[in-house]
Amino acid sequence: MATMFSPSTFFSTTTTNTPNTTITSPKPPQTPPPSKSHLPIPPSKPLVTTLTATLTATAAAAAILTATPPSLADSTAATTYQVYYGTAASAANYGGYGGNSNKKDSAEYVYEVPDGWKERLVSKVEKGTNGTDSEFYNPKKKSEKEYLTFLSGFRQLAPKDLVLNNLALSDVNLQDLLASADNVTSEEKKDEKGQVYYVYEIDGVAAHSLISVTCAQNKLYAHFVNAPTPEWNRDHDMLKHVHESFKTIGSF
Repeated sequence: MATMFSPSTFFSTTTTNTPNTTITSPKPPQTPPPSKSHLPIPPSKPLVTTLTATLTATAAAAAILTATPPSLADSTAATTYQVYYGTAASAANYGGYGGNSNKKDSAEYVYEVPDGWKERLVSKVEKGTNGTDSEFYNPKKKSEKEYLTFLSGFRQLAPKDLVLNNLALSDVNLQDLLASADNVTSEEKKDEKGQVYYVYEIDGVAAHSLISVTCAQNKLYAHFVNAPTPEWNRDHDMLKHVHESFKTIGSF
């Protein structure tokens, strides 16, 4: 027989020995305890700290990613230069070592020098053997430099290839650079007054060179800008500016 559950199942039963009579006394109902209110539990302090740190790091990363890096043009614009006045004096008339004072009135050529570069003192012997008249270099990398040589007795420029080869005869560094060059280019330019300049660019594995050659006042002037490849890649615009700043007096 199936067992049926009735509401009486949930009440206790008391039986009295009264003939033919059964009295059932219901147990007083149990009052359920008051329910507890479920209040939101605030996050613990460590969790708040962690969330704050995460948001701060995310904001910092976003600022780094969105910041505009300084352009090469900005670094180039920050470079300042000094004008050097060269006299191209002969070894016999060479009375001092370096310096740029009181040369402006007797200068035969000019070029610009980046601030911070140092002048190398040229001796009378060096001036007399290979015609070096002035030289400046980057003290952080002495092989990054510019210098000028001159030779007397030249009224006009010879063909471009011949001029470069003749310059190399008295310049060992130029000989080595030409021997290991990947590419050598040359072109002829004229300034606004019609003066002719030969411009050479020598691209080697280890170094780069820009050379500007011209004739004026019965002299041949050659201005060199040399740099190892890493410095050339880093300072390309500055070195180009220095190269293009060379002029003989009377041509600007």
